[in-house]
Amino acid sequence: MVVGVIVAGEIAFWVLLAAGLVARYPLKLRRTGAVLLASTPLVDVVLLAVGTADLRAGGTAGQAHALAAAYLGFSVAFGHSVIRWADVRFAHRFAGGPPPHKVPKKGPERVRHEWREWFKVLLAWAVACGLLQTAIWWVDDPARTAALRGMEGFLSLVLVVWLVGWPVWVSVEHLLTPRTNGRKQSKTKQR
Repeated sequence: MVVGVIVAGEIAFWVLLAAGLVARYPLKLRRTGAVLLASTPLVDVVLLAVGTADLRAGGTAGQAHALAAAYLGFSVAFGHSVIRWADVRFAHRFAGGPPPHKVPKKGPERVRHEWREWFKVLLAWAVACGLLQTAIWWVDDPARTAALRGMEGFLSLVLVVWLVGWPVWVSVEHLLTPRTNGRKQSKTKQR
């Protein structure tokens, strides 16, 4: 049942997002669009309630419960920026808004962007692992919560890989890139 709710929740999130953007821009129903976009967190509340009810009824925490916690962490950390990302593109396409800002491939702005994204991942990890650990303590039966412990390890691995693979890598690359101070360096030395 929890897997079905996760799938339905993911579909509901994207349906609410699309409906909110369509109402906001092509239909010019700004208030309706705002209500639809603001209701996306309700999907998370329903998912949390279903998972809690299943565990309370004596269910064994499986991969679906663990995935539900990861999904909630992602929604808390990235939900707003996903909505903002879609809103900017929809406004540009349907309402004459400015084109979306592109993050440069290199430079200090790219470094700041990667660290900002990693801190979102850190927030997602903290929320998900907090929910997982709370469920582990609440159920208080290692046999029924093994999948939750496994998800904590997996999410911790993702956190470290993301840290090394993006913000640290981009930061080191930026530090090792020669500075030109706004001037193009000549390949030949002037005498």
